[in-house]
Amino acid sequence: MFFEQLINGITLGSIYAIVALGYTLVFGVLDIINMAHGEIFMFGAFIGMLLISHFQVPIVVAFLGAILATAAMGYLLERLALRPIRRRGASHLASLISTIGISIMLENLAHHLFGAGNKPFPTSFGDIQFSLGNTTVYMVQIIILVISLVLMAGLSTWLQKAKAGKALRATAENLETASLLGINTRKIITSTVMVASTMGGIAGVLVGMAFNYINNQMGLPMGLKGLAIIIMGGMGNVNGAMAGGLILGLSETFIVAYGSSGYRDAIAFIAIIVILLIKPQGLFGQALPEAKR
Repeated sequence: MFFEQLINGITLGSIYAIVALGYTLVFGVLDIINMAHGEIFMFGAFIGMLLISHFQVPIVVAFLGAILATAAMGYLLERLALRPIRRRGASHLASLISTIGISIMLENLAHHLFGAGNKPFPTSFGDIQFSLGNTTVYMVQIIILVISLVLMAGLSTWLQKAKAGKALRATAENLETASLLGINTRKIITSTVMVASTMGGIAGVLVGMAFNYINNQMGLPMGLKGLAIIIMGGMGNVNGAMAGGLILGLSETFIVAYGSSGYRDAIAFIAIIVILLIKPQGLFGQALPEAKR
C-alpha cells in the first residue's frame, strides 16, 4: 500500500513539476505570472485527446500535436498579448491582467469547442500492469515518470549547456545587459513563452493518460497548483519547481490515502502559507535586495 501510494505521488508530482516549470521559465525572463498557462495546459490535453480518439493516432503523435498546438498558442500569447504591453512600458500588473483575460477567453473557447463535462482519454496501455511483490505498477505510470524525468533533465541540461539556454539565463538575469551583449532578447522572450507553453501541453497529455479523462475546467486548478509550486520552490528557480512539484504530489497522494480526500486541494495553499512564514523567498529561492530591472 505504501509503495503504491509512493509511486502514485511521484507520478502526480512529476506532472505538477512540468506545469510549474512553464510558470518558472516565463517568470524568470519576464517577471510576470502567466495566468493563461493553465488554459494552455488544458488545450494541450484536448488536442491530444482529439488526435487519439478521432484519428486513432499513436500516443507519440498525440504528444507532437499537443506540442505544436501549444507552441503556436505561446507564440500568439507573447506576440499579441504581452509584447504590445511591454513595448509601451506598462507595469507587470498590466501583463498579469492581460494573461488573466486570455485565460478566461480560452476557457470559454474550450467550452464552446469541446463542450462541458468529462471527456474520455483512451490509451492502449492503460490496463497493463506489473506486480512487484505486493506492489502493483501500471505501465502508464512508468511512461509518465520516464517522460517527466527526461523532460526535466533535458531542460536543466539545455539551460546549463546550450547556447540558447545560456542566453535565456542571461536575459533572465538582466534584460538590458543581455541586449547590450548582443543577445536577441525579443527572440529569447518569444522562445521562452513558446517553450513554457509546450511544457504545459505535454503536461496536459500526461494528465489525460494518468486519469483517463479531461474537461474544460481542468486548467484553473492545475494553474493555481503550478503557481503554488513555484512560490513554494522559489520564484524563477527551475530546481525549486521540480522539487516543489514532487513535494506537492506526494503530499496530496498520502493525504488522500491516509487522511481525507476533502483536504487534497487545500494542501498546496497551506504549504504556501507555512513556507512564506518560514522562508518568504521559497525553499530554493534567494532574497534579492533590489529589483533585477
